[in-house]
Order: sequence, then C-alpha cells, then structure tokens
Amino acid sequence: MPENVVHIESKKLYITIWFALLCFTALTTGVAYIDLGPFNTVVALVIAIFKASLVVFFFMHARHSERLVRVVIACAVFWLLILISISMTDFATRKRMPGPQWFQSQPLILQHLQPGPTS
Repeated sequence: MPENVVHIESKKLYITIWFALLCFTALTTGVAYIDLGPFNTVVALVIAIFKASLVVFFFMHARHSERLVRVVIACAVFWLLILISISMTDFATRKRMPGPQWFQSQPLILQHLQPGPTS
C-alpha cells in the first residue's frame, strides 16, 4: 500500500462506533448484575474483546494499515492468549491441591479477646 494514501473516515462512522462502545459498556454493566455463575467472567471478556477490536480497527486505523502492523497486532493477540492460557492452567490446578492441615482445623478462640462480663 502506498504511504501517501490517506483514508478519511466520516464523522458518522466515528459516532456510530462511539455509540456501539457505549452500548457495550452498558451491556457489560447490565451483565454484571446477572448471576451467570462461572460464566460472568467469560461474558465480560467476550464483550471486552469486541470493544477492544472496535477501538483497534477504527480508532487506531488498523483496518487501513500495512501488513506489518497487522502482523504485530496478531502477534500481540497471540501473546495475550499465551498469557491467559498459562494463568488459566495455574488457576485450574489450584482447586485440586489440599490446604494445609492447620487451616482445616477448628478455629482458635482466644479468651482475652472476647468481651467479658461488665460489672
């Protein structure tokens, strides 16, 4: 792509994208009040991915950029997926480990910390 080509976007497109970002933000807030169990985080991340892709493609002009910029964006997304997968494997294995013995015992009640009878 020649370097002197300038892509001018209309104000209507930017306002539409801005409105879509506001709607996704409202959707994220609304979904946070709904109990989806373990899928709350998944739904929030999917909405965040849509919002981030709108920002990257339209406000950062990635859809009109050169091939090298697209490769860098793809590598960044790939690296993010690697980090998320490593974090998820760590999170998934923590539930299987038993806690320490002292943690599973009865709670220690200290007599001097409890309020005594007042006279």
